[in-house]
Amino acid sequence: MSNYQVHESAIIDDGAKIGEGSRIWHFVHVCAGARIGRKVSLGQNVFVGNKVVVGDSCKVQNNVSIYDNVYLEEQVFCGPSMVFTNVYNPRSGIERKDEYLNTIVKKGATLGANCTIVCGVTIGDFAFIGAGAMVNKNVKPYALMVGVPAKQIGWMSEYGEQLDISVKGNGETTCSRTGQKYKLTNGCLEKVE
Repeated sequence: MSNYQVHESAIIDDGAKIGEGSRIWHFVHVCAGARIGRKVSLGQNVFVGNKVVVGDSCKVQNNVSIYDNVYLEEQVFCGPSMVFTNVYNPRSGIERKDEYLNTIVKKGATLGANCTIVCGVTIGDFAFIGAGAMVNKNVKPYALMVGVPAKQIGWMSEYGEQLDISVKGNGETTCSRTGQKYKLTNGCLEKVE
């Protein structure tokens, strides 16, 4: 008896670890080496590779493939049809499995619909990648990134609201929804405790 939900059309390979309260929907395939946390939702047609970790309370929307060497910390949101890669310069006729690069998505980050995350980057805590963006370099915590290639245009609160503060310089701001204060110092945003 499992302590998580699996749709009858899903395939869970022997050896996969899936946490309590997780929900696995239509046509999902979870490979044997995958580690899925508690209260995770894997939407329709999601693929999870062998060398993958999906942290607690992540939500992976429809049509997302999480390939080897992708690591999602807790509370990461992967929008519909967003894309991860694991080889920087793939060729069909050349075997490059020994060249997989690690991609790390930190706690609370949002990856918008149809965005692409090129392998080998780290997406900072609570960063927000806009729909359709293409990320090919590391992203700071709380950064709001849009475009191809993605450029930072602002900052986001942990609640998911855009903050009223410039991208550069120093200053303080408050999330309009929660009252949480944030401080920008030398181009890095942090929550004020």
